[in-house]
Amino acid sequence: MLIQPYLFFNGNCEQAFAFYREALGATIEHMMRYRDSPEAPPPGCVPPGAEDKIMHASLLIGDARLMASDDASGQSDGFKGFSVSVTAPDAQVAKRWFDALAVQGTVMMPLGPTFYSPCFGMLTDRFGLGWMVIVDPPAAP
Repeated sequence: MLIQPYLFFNGNCEQAFAFYREALGATIEHMMRYRDSPEAPPPGCVPPGAEDKIMHASLLIGDARLMASDDASGQSDGFKGFSVSVTAPDAQVAKRWFDALAVQGTVMMPLGPTFYSPCFGMLTDRFGLGWMVIVDPPAAP
């Protein structure tokens, strides 16, 4: 079974994915705007002026996929009750990712050693998305 998070942004999906591409060295696999849909949306589904917003996007972070769109309904109330966790191969990469994601964001737990990881930290980025950056502990002998 494959589980892939799908995020709904409040009109800034394109900016967020560009930021994540730069911060994490990710690859934008796909980005489609509402105006690019081969079928017209149902009446009232996409408000006037939202044609250039993102209908669907896919971002590859390492071997994990994060998908998203702009919430054309206007009902999205931000990201609550979850965080995206990324595992870095070492503390240097973890610091690079953490520092990049934290720009104009809020650090909830500074990056540092814990009893369960040589390097772990939590933050909320400038788009309101929670992130946890972790380095796996060394394997037991």
